[in-house]
Amino acid sequence: MAQPGKVDEELGEFWVGAPFKIRQQHNLSAFERNRLFLNVAGGDFLDVSHIGGADSDGDGRASLAMDVNHDGMLDLVVRQAGGGPLLIYENRFVPQNFLRVTLRGRQSNRLGIGTRLVATVGERQITRECYPANTFMSQAPLAVHFGLADAPQVKQLVVIWPSGLEQTFTDLAANCHILLTESSDQIQVVKPGQPIAP
Repeated sequence: MAQPGKVDEELGEFWVGAPFKIRQQHNLSAFERNRLFLNVAGGDFLDVSHIGGADSDGDGRASLAMDVNHDGMLDLVVRQAGGGPLLIYENRFVPQNFLRVTLRGRQSNRLGIGTRLVATVGERQITRECYPANTFMSQAPLAVHFGLADAPQVKQLVVIWPSGLEQTFTDLAANCHILLTESSDQIQVVKPGQPIAP
């Protein structure tokens, strides 16, 4: 493993003095095969590109995690540059519990961007912040996703809005999509395909 700040040539790393020299010195044609890595217990990563079917040689430029088929599991959408096809990789891991949260700000911005959500699930806490994932000419839906493993509920959800308002919701059932509105204690359950009014 290379030392911090050192180039690891075995991994193909390199330094270039001026950005315009990259094309002269290295092949960055963008037709290198796409890779998919699986995190193992919060530590190492396994290259599962081939068995996951994600080792496309297309010019993939954007990847978004989103629940395409509304089964509560995040799928992977890859957008290719130069007119290549949109690739959708369905998540086929063993189904787990989840909670999806959409926000509506009142004092804060309308979409709740910048809101921090802290879920207590069993003995652990999961923190998420509401920011839309933006990549090359792509944007994910503005919903916050919590993977709950086998937990049947979120024991407590603390929502800290950009305005500074803090709200707490308790005993939220797993496997649903909810809409929370700033300054309201109401929890609205959203059905797949249901439009959400601003």
